[in-house]
Amino acid sequence: MKKVIHWKFTLILLIVGFMTAVQYNSMKSPEQRDTRDIWTIRQELSNEKQFHSELLSEIRELDNTIKTYKSLSDENTGKALMETVDKLHRQAGMTDVEGPGIIIEVRPSAESIALGAPITDISPDLLTRFVNEVNRYKGFTLEIDGKRFTTLSSIRDINGITTVNGLNVSKPPFSMKIISSSLKESEKMYNYLAASPIHDDFYLDNLLLDIRKPEASIEIRGFPERFDNQFLEEMPKGE
Repeated sequence: MKKVIHWKFTLILLIVGFMTAVQYNSMKSPEQRDTRDIWTIRQELSNEKQFHSELLSEIRELDNTIKTYKSLSDENTGKALMETVDKLHRQAGMTDVEGPGIIIEVRPSAESIALGAPITDISPDLLTRFVNEVNRYKGFTLEIDGKRFTTLSSIRDINGITTVNGLNVSKPPFSMKIISSSLKESEKMYNYLAASPIHDDFYLDNLLLDIRKPEASIEIRGFPERFDNQFLEEMPKGE
């Protein structure tokens, strides 16, 4: 009888010990939970869908270009290639652009001027945040302090000076231009930037964004430098 009681008591202790160990392990290594709210997740999902849609559009455009080349005769192939080159030049920002858009002036805040605070360069991080805000809209052309900004451009700190494409950005005040595909799109861009919290980021750096009303026509200069061809070589005729 005593052996049966001892066996049952041992079994109970094993079960209790196992449950205690499991509970301790779960408390020691809790599962990582996603603490983001539903709207943050929806925004990230929307961004991924937009990126996926853009990739599909680029793939369709490239497929159409290939079909065009295959359907052309030899005498028209050269013309099609030149049109493609011109299109790539426009996408790379090497040509002048004119169209509806907005002009934005970056200038020191009134408080900093009244207090005699020194005027400093705009930081690369702040300028990058502004570009990211503009990137929420597609099909635009951007110029920063007279410097064409494209997907190939870079914003860096070189020896304590903010640069775009390796060229120094002037101390405020300086202007930025944004050209959109239509006046309606420029108005959307204007309304979005006017209500954007990016103004607070600029104000913390003693800067203001003065966004002017959309204009029917503004001009942005093309990228002045030419790209060097380091790897591609023209094949001799007949090969």
